[in-house]
Amino acid sequence: MLNTIETDTGTRVGQVMATIRQRISARTLAPGAKLPSIRGLAKMMVVSTSTVVEAYDRLAAEGLILSRRGSGFYVAGHLPPLTLAEIGPKLDRAVDPFWVSRQSLEATEDVLKPGCGWLPASWMPQAELRRSLRHIARADDRVLTDYGTPLGLLPLRHLLSRRMAEHGIEVLPDQIMLTESGTQAIDLLLRLLVEPGDTVLVDDPCYFNFLALLRAHRVKVIGVPYTPGGPDMALFTAALTEHRPRLYITNSALHNPTGATLSPVSAHRILKLADQAGLTIIEDDIFADFELEPAPRLAAFDGFERVIHIGSFSKTLTAAARCGFIAARRDFIERLIDLKIATSFGGNALSAELVLTLMKDGTYRKYMNGLRDRLSRAMGETGRKLQALGIKPWTEPRGGMFLWSELPEGLDAADVARRALAENVVLAPGNAFSVSQTATRFLRFNVAQSGDARVFAAVERAMRG
Repeated sequence: MLNTIETDTGTRVGQVMATIRQRISARTLAPGAKLPSIRGLAKMMVVSTSTVVEAYDRLAAEGLILSRRGSGFYVAGHLPPLTLAEIGPKLDRAVDPFWVSRQSLEATEDVLKPGCGWLPASWMPQAELRRSLRHIARADDRVLTDYGTPLGLLPLRHLLSRRMAEHGIEVLPDQIMLTESGTQAIDLLLRLLVEPGDTVLVDDPCYFNFLALLRAHRVKVIGVPYTPGGPDMALFTAALTEHRPRLYITNSALHNPTGATLSPVSAHRILKLADQAGLTIIEDDIFADFELEPAPRLAAFDGFERVIHIGSFSKTLTAAARCGFIAARRDFIERLIDLKIATSFGGNALSAELVLTLMKDGTYRKYMNGLRDRLSRAMGETGRKLQALGIKPWTEPRGGMFLWSELPEGLDAADVARRALAENVVLAPGNAFSVSQTATRFLRFNVAQSGDARVFAAVERAMRG
């Protein structure tokens, strides 16, 4: 009997289509096989015959099935090659910087994702987003149809300038360029600042997509061990002397994946060393609004001489309409404008309008106040449940969503993650974040995605092997 599979739309037609697609992908309905009759399938799935007719018509339009007059519907004879991803998770995929991203982004709705880097949809301001979209729909026609300017929506840049001032960062609106995301911001900066073969410093561990982007730009990556107060300063100094890097990428506040916060002493020392070595620093501050207490910002101390500051609203508002920004000295911004035009032409005006609408009326501030409280409770609950399994948090974060946690002696996080994946639980093994591959016993837990008891039951079984 066919099993109903829910789809993103949740419609009955969508359910029928998803069910047929899955059976064809898994080859339980082979090329040339006859599909159930319209009345028969309607009875099996408890839907109307008109629902099945529409589902079959849509699948035929996609070329997945064929209609034969007087005979019925059949699976098309030419199908793409069968892949494991169509019938189950890729358990054999190497644990590299793409491992967590691929497993999380490709996951179906029944998969639990304590290893992913974003909030659950139910935690996001959905009602407020819908209200903002309705407001934008009534906006001037140019907002709905025209390219945005390369620098991006001026009122939003003014607002960002005022918000950064709250963290001691003095920056004018013409020193801010909006981007599609934090990821695009870093990609543009790498295009501007490095050439293949150049050396770039990162924290070890660091956000795995830093490593993926740097690999794409074909640079040499050197990791510096990270401590609860920032990079190990002796090793940071040695790396500057030995490798002469062009760039250093880091999170000052709520470091990803560790949740640590840069100390003022480390911040001053990093900037002094950067000035001596001619080093440029990209300060990724996308988790700024998750902070319970403000941490030091390199851009605040530096005044944009050597620091470039970036941010994004993908983690706090929505990843579906992405909006980020770069704050930098004017000569960098001028060159970045040309790069942005060359790679994406105009700015995303709709996403910028969405963010501005939510921020200027106080909706965003109110939402974030409640979200920080909710995350704080989830942090405590997740930490207690992990410690009951013998998994120890590496530090106590001052906000945010991540707990960098150490497995008991003798366990390999990659092995645990693969076993958990077989139970539809996506974990984030430590070596995906580590240049030196020395985080074998670590996992990064997203506390907002760890509320389901099945997460800890699956982790416990995976630890037992």
